[in-house]
Amino acid sequence: VHLVESGGGLVQPGGSLRLSCAASGFTFSSYLMSWYRQAPGKERELVAFITGIGGATHYADSVKGRFTISRDNAKNTVYLQMNSLQPGDTAVYYCKASYNILNYWGQGTQVTVSS
Repeated sequence: VHLVESGGGLVQPGGSLRLSCAASGFTFSSYLMSWYRQAPGKERELVAFITGIGGATHYADSVKGRFTISRDNAKNTVYLQMNSLQPGDTAVYYCKASYNILNYWGQGTQVTVSS
């Protein structure tokens, strides 16, 4: 199983980034896919998730209206479109694949929001 995040970087406040998480080694469309983030000195927190075939979504209150999670089951990829970024969004962002008791994590990608 591999989950490889990409798309992180340095962006100014108010800017946008699109994260991608490419998955392999499992039946991607059956898994719930999530994005988490961890800022320095803080606990890892859920940002958003999207269910498998149905594509239902859920967002943390802190990102609702600014971030959009989506998935392309044909490409085995989940995305996180992040708009109106704020310094408080600075963190390492991780994708996670979940199915029953199975959980797989990516290695993370750094997002830094700073002027």
